[in-house]
Amino acid sequence: MLEISSGIRHFPGYLDRPAQETMIETIRQIVSAAPLFTPVMPGTGKPMSVRMSNCGELGWVTDKERGYRYQPVHPLTGEAWPPIPDALMQIWNEVSGYHLPPQACLINFYADDAKMGLHQDKDEQDLRAPVVSISLGNTCLFRVGGTTRTDRTQSLKLASGDVIVLGGDGRLCFHGVDRIYPATSTLLKSGGRINLTLRRVTP
Repeated sequence: MLEISSGIRHFPGYLDRPAQETMIETIRQIVSAAPLFTPVMPGTGKPMSVRMSNCGELGWVTDKERGYRYQPVHPLTGEAWPPIPDALMQIWNEVSGYHLPPQACLINFYADDAKMGLHQDKDEQDLRAPVVSISLGNTCLFRVGGTTRTDRTQSLKLASGDVIVLGGDGRLCFHGVDRIYPATSTLLKSGGRINLTLRRVTP
C-alpha cells in the first residue's frame, strides 16, 4: 500500500489476474441486466466520453434536466439496479476502514480515447465514508490534486487490478483520468478500461 497524500491510498496489483477475470465476468452479467448508457452534463447536455452503469441499491446518474444525483432505478429501463456482488463487498470491507457497507457501485467504461476531467465526488450525503476505486483493463494516467481546483496535482499510472481509496482528508480531492494507454492489458478483448467506484451515499 502506498500513501499518495493524506487519506489517499494506492494498492497496486490488489487483484491478481484470475480475480480480475472473475470480476469482469461478474460485471458483464450486471451490464446485461443494467445496460451501459452515455451520461450527459447538466445544463449543456454535452455527452461524457465514458459509458456507465451501476449496481447497488442506488446508482449515480446525470442528465441535462436534473443533473447529478443518485436514484434507485436505471434511467433507461426503469428497473432497479442489480445488487453489489460479494466480491466487491469484500474489497470494501478489506480496504475502506468504514463500518457501513457501500450502497452504490458506479461502473465506468473508458474506450481507449476516453478521459475524465478533474472533479470531486460530492453528491453523497455521507462524506465520512471513503470512495473505493478499482481499475480493470488498460492502464490509465490518474491525476489527483487538493480540495480546490487550482491546487497542485500529481499523476500516477493505475494498472489493471489496482485499487485506490479516497478517504479522510483526501475524500474531496479533485481527481480525474487524463488518458488511457492502449494495449497495456489483455483483460478486455476489445481494449479500454473499466473503473468501479464503491460509495456510501447516506449516513
